[in-house]
Amino acid sequence: MRQYRFVTLDVFTDTRFGGNPLAVFPDARGMSDAEMQALAAEFNLSETTFVLPPEDPANTARVRIFTPKVEMPFAGHPNVGTGYVIASERGGDVLHFEEIAGLVEIRIARDASGAVTQADIAAPQPLSLGAEFTPVQLAPCAGLEPWDVVTENHRPVIASVGNPFVLMQVTPDALTRAKPVEPEFHRVMAAMPDVAKRLAIYLYARDGAAVRTRMFGPGLGVKEDAATGSAAVALAAMLLHLSGAERDEWDFVQGVEMGRPSLLRCTARRTADGIRSTVGGGCVTVMQGEAIL
Repeated sequence: MRQYRFVTLDVFTDTRFGGNPLAVFPDARGMSDAEMQALAAEFNLSETTFVLPPEDPANTARVRIFTPKVEMPFAGHPNVGTGYVIASERGGDVLHFEEIAGLVEIRIARDASGAVTQADIAAPQPLSLGAEFTPVQLAPCAGLEPWDVVTENHRPVIASVGNPFVLMQVTPDALTRAKPVEPEFHRVMAAMPDVAKRLAIYLYARDGAAVRTRMFGPGLGVKEDAATGSAAVALAAMLLHLSGAERDEWDFVQGVEMGRPSLLRCTARRTADGIRSTVGGGCVTVMQGEAIL
């Protein structure tokens, strides 16, 4: 039998049992793809990460990210949490993770004693925009009516900085009422094979100066997510695209309706190769143990 140590932590929070839970295997050498997927399904969290030696020794690690159903090319809270664990255990203030979507840079903040307080990640790709949808097509996926969708600035649209999401602005009241409706997700996925099994909707609402968000992704095995960093960086980049500004920053609040409030601190800026964005937050360690394979 083989034993693999794991750590669980809550990400995008400074309070235990808040934020988004994550399981991290700091040394997954010798583990097969099937075993990684099985462990992610066993933990049944939105994601589980597996840390491997980098292909390029100049980088910190190769990191693989699994939902209970699929492997992800990139994700936000898994990188923030994995960066927190690796920096706490191995040191380093700037980490580089090799992932399917590209190289992810993580910058670590520490307190006066040297303890890690926050990790900030840079999305591996500039903003790209894909297919648009009508409110009639997508509102039922979130248990909403077409008039709950705000289209003054944009229609629901696929946006990505490494991991694609449909960004859909709704009214503040609709955001609170929303709920994932799996048959409607399957309807859209069946009609659009290019998004099959990958359809995830990131709802957002402007509530005064605040931005509140929710993410539904039943096809990924994540009915609702408490904090979705890879969607947050896509939204930050999209908001900068719409505003025309050179740089901006936002705090997104997610997970409130799940009883797991999360705070995602985002920035976006225009660069020579497009709009680049970052997301960061705090983490709290919850458990440690060993998996036996």
